[in-house]
Amino acid sequence: MYAPKFSHSLMVMLLVTLGGVGLVYSRIMQGIPRGEWGGTHITMNVGDQSAKLEFDCAHGEIPGPLSVDGEGRFKLPGTFTPERGGPVRADETARARPAMYSGTIKGKTMTLTMKIEGSDEPESFTLEKDKPGELFKCK
Repeated sequence: MYAPKFSHSLMVMLLVTLGGVGLVYSRIMQGIPRGEWGGTHITMNVGDQSAKLEFDCAHGEIPGPLSVDGEGRFKLPGTFTPERGGPVRADETARARPAMYSGTIKGKTMTLTMKIEGSDEPESFTLEKDKPGELFKCK
């Protein structure tokens, strides 16, 4: 039976090439670091496959994957669900609205912009990793 022989230099070149491809891919396809991110009027808890957001009078979700490019930028679809103060009726259900969450991560700081479908103005937040949010819940 014939077994092809690879030269040592060819094998090294192949391994270096495959390693380089893996490095480029991992640099391109990073994710939002897991854990708590907080800022004024917002808390974001990032898990393995999704992120849950809590606002003063609302909550939201970003389903995965939570991809971030090599420059720390992201643009991810999710939902935004308004809340209100006071008692909630038993037959009342919250209505989630589509939202786009975009921004950048630089070190332990995230700039997040939220654009709710049907609204004119996006809202922006600055969050820090491992910092609790400062929420002022509706009453």
